[in-house]
Amino acid sequence: MKKIVLASNNSKKIKEIKEILLKILKGLNYEVFSLNDMNINIDVEEDGKTFEENSQKKANEIYKYLKSMGEQDFLVLADDSGLEVDSLNGAPGVYSARYAGEHGDDYKNNIKLLDEMKNFSGKDRNARFVCVISLINEFGKIKVVRGEVEGYIIKELKNEGGFGYDPLFFYEGFNKTFGEATAEEKNSISHRGNALKKLKDILSDKI
Repeated sequence: MKKIVLASNNSKKIKEIKEILLKILKGLNYEVFSLNDMNINIDVEEDGKTFEENSQKKANEIYKYLKSMGEQDFLVLADDSGLEVDSLNGAPGVYSARYAGEHGDDYKNNIKLLDEMKNFSGKDRNARFVCVISLINEFGKIKVVRGEVEGYIIKELKNEGGFGYDPLFFYEGFNKTFGEATAEEKNSISHRGNALKKLKDILSDKI
């Protein structure tokens, strides 16, 4: 069975990816592992200017490590994702996880975003989640896919469901925020779900 190694240390992201892949990979001969599952203690610096650059960097660094350890018959899957607000010239963008300064402080990031958008209304509050996934095989061949979902930013933090900017991201198709949606609802239409669905044909063809 071929390994898919997720190049991430974000436990919430890993859980979400595994949940989506479980459905996508049904009937295919793959097993999914996190870096922790593989006893890999590497934290790749996300210093790229685009989601594509960060995603490919993470995939390549974990790929090189696995090759150096003699691993065979594997794929590395790396995700870089974030929120883009047109009225903020695409911010937070690649800085989504550290928008307020400290990496991974969802509450502070949400509060900063609300403050930055306090004078915006209507279409000026439109936003999208973006996810770019790089998949690299044991021979160094890489495929890159991108998923997006459109919504808008509500004006106050009502709950803290989900993670990241989920509590602020309102999706009209559900008439609620991602934070209020169930995991199954969110995964069915999310940026990450859309990107991972594009991998099914690639994985079926055995990249």
